[in-house]
Amino acid sequence: MDSAVRKSRRRLDYLIFFSCLILVFGVGIAALTSASSDLGKSQFDDPYHYIKNQLLVGVSVGVLGFLAGYAINYRIYKKLAPLILVGSVGLLLLLFTPLGAASGGAQRWLLLGPITIQPSTLLKLTMVLFFAAWLSKHTNIREKSISEGLIPFLSILGFISTILLFQNSTSAAFIIGVTVLAMYMASGARWSFLIAIVLISAILFAGFVLATPYRYDRIQSFLNPTNDIQGASYQVNQALRVIGSGGLTGVGYGRSNAKQFLPERIGDSIFAIIAEEFGFIGAMVVVGLFFTLVISGFLASRKIKDKFGRLVMVGLSTVIGLQAFVHIASASALIPATGVPLPFISYGSFSLAIFMTMVGIMLNVHKNN
Repeated sequence: MDSAVRKSRRRLDYLIFFSCLILVFGVGIAALTSASSDLGKSQFDDPYHYIKNQLLVGVSVGVLGFLAGYAINYRIYKKLAPLILVGSVGLLLLLFTPLGAASGGAQRWLLLGPITIQPSTLLKLTMVLFFAAWLSKHTNIREKSISEGLIPFLSILGFISTILLFQNSTSAAFIIGVTVLAMYMASGARWSFLIAIVLISAILFAGFVLATPYRYDRIQSFLNPTNDIQGASYQVNQALRVIGSGGLTGVGYGRSNAKQFLPERIGDSIFAIIAEEFGFIGAMVVVGLFFTLVISGFLASRKIKDKFGRLVMVGLSTVIGLQAFVHIASASALIPATGVPLPFISYGSFSLAIFMTMVGIMLNVHKNN
């Protein structure tokens, strides 16, 4: 028994585990408490309304998801992946029904009684599992013809990405697309196929941007942040002002003066609050935690002999790293503004639960290899 316990402990990737633990219970709880206090007070007469909900629902469900991901052998997902993906796409299509709820011009939330879920967030997990299963069945993917190795891949990815784009979930389509492409590359696909996918995706993505006024406005506000500062460029300028006021060491925890002017302060802009209160040093600590978690996942994937497990590790590491990058880069005006929460930190019970489940699965893959 003692030998089994020691063996299990040796198999735990402590860098992944503790990075997630600190992001959730250290950075996340502290940042959300500060960012949401005045909002909870004004809306619910309770400064702890949002943090209590995040703890009671998000963290509790997230812990259960993490434990389930860690306890259930990941190989079972290989057989269930097609059914799981079909279920996720079904939830995505329900957004076009009266069950779908819109906010900020995007149809992203599904109202199922007292439960609110975001199918695109679940899809980031299920797409990784599905494509890891699909790609792992093809041991000689490099030798596949266009009809066998490229067209099926593009058809599935293109269909789901199109649904997301019509729901104005541009960032989700981008994150899923890049993640699946990284898995495709890790599986040993031909470079010519990879280049073709990138070119086709870039052309279609540009077409959607030019054909959709709000997407085009975001590009314009990114290129010219001084134009329309009370309109399309408002969030970008406010986020930059908040980050800049933090300096090297920050204004102090709970002392943010600008958060009341920052849209989506507890969600899409929470990194700006962290940078203001903890300064450049605190912001770099958060970036370092994400970097540690993601790089540890990639390094662990190189030691995994099972192709399905290796691709799952690559896919989940890419999702977490890419979403963190998009959020931070958007808040810092390095890319156009997007509505992407910061994993493990932003307010959102469903998002937190899904990302904690991802980490549980990553640790299970490491444990069983």
